[in-house]
Amino acid sequence: MLPLAGITVVSLEQAVAAPFATRQLADLGARVIKIERPKTGDFARGYDATVRGMSSHFVWLNRSKESLTLDLKREEAKLVLHRLLEKADVFVQNLAPGACERLGFSTAELRGKYPRLIVCNLSGYGSSGPYRDKKAYDMLIQAEAGLMSITGTDETPCKVGISVADIACGMYAYSGILTALIARSKTGEGVALETSLFDSLGEWMSYAAYYTLGGTAPQRSGASHATIAPYGPVLSGDNKVVYLGLQNEREWEKFCEVVLENAKLAADARFDSNAKRVQNRHQLDLLMTHVLQNLSAAEIIARLEKAQIANARLNTMEEFLNHPQLKARERWGTVGSPVGPLPALFPPVTMENVEPVMNEVPALGQHSDAILAEFGFDAETIAAWRLASVI
Repeated sequence: MLPLAGITVVSLEQAVAAPFATRQLADLGARVIKIERPKTGDFARGYDATVRGMSSHFVWLNRSKESLTLDLKREEAKLVLHRLLEKADVFVQNLAPGACERLGFSTAELRGKYPRLIVCNLSGYGSSGPYRDKKAYDMLIQAEAGLMSITGTDETPCKVGISVADIACGMYAYSGILTALIARSKTGEGVALETSLFDSLGEWMSYAAYYTLGGTAPQRSGASHATIAPYGPVLSGDNKVVYLGLQNEREWEKFCEVVLENAKLAADARFDSNAKRVQNRHQLDLLMTHVLQNLSAAEIIARLEKAQIANARLNTMEEFLNHPQLKARERWGTVGSPVGPLPALFPPVTMENVEPVMNEVPALGQHSDAILAEFGFDAETIAAWRLASVI
């Protein structure tokens, strides 16, 4: 049995954060009804056209959902949404601040009308405070939360290459919804919850915040570690990049003995503690380069493996797609889509006796007629609404 079978989620969602949360729910068997604008839909559908004409973000975030188009500025569409919410377990929304309230679907109204309903609101900065109405995109949140101040090189702050603030917010929404479902099973009552991109990424920035309380903010250090050495990339003699990371003095001694073939270096007064290695990072890098530039990437990795030092190759995306670990563990599945079957990674959490849902990515409004008929609207009404662009 799928863990969330029988749970119905209605979501006014767009972009990344909310769709990421609800896709996790769909993976575990929840029915997710995705409300989209007629004709245009979730604007993430138009981010790019790299997946045989479909958006890479949309394909990633929206498998196993049902797409229902509604123009919620129309009273007929509002009637439909209320009809859905009467039977729903969870309502999720990440519209612009105040949009749900203007449409007549405020949290207070929904909680009063549907006492068992779990209402989850996602936003950029939260439902109060001076930044409440400020536009919030992933890059902007990375900047406001300080992430870009510690990411990049000395010369150039950089954003993380994926939508990390959106993903963080989506994951907290997902875990919050699961928690609320457990609570409702005990109390019989729904609950309202909210999370924001800023608060979510702020939690992930706590290490850097605590470090800063010590008097010095973490410095941008490229792909190296700001507070551990050696930890980061090294260039091999065949011009490939290998990443390595040391965690303690025992590993430092093995690194000197096996990888650098210079056991005496471990006791060198410049490098005999992590703090000193960080302080004298440039000198250490020169010593490492002198040895490693004469070795191929394969030889460096072989020495690191022998010394039991953590290491990794710098893979391209193509190399990741064909990674032997993914193949060996059969991590790739297939989902349907309007453009045919597409590869998709299985959810990262595997559960005994649970096979995740891997249903198709929906076309815009693909399920509108079926959902409306299921909830009591006749074919004549549905056809009239379509002509009037209600759906």
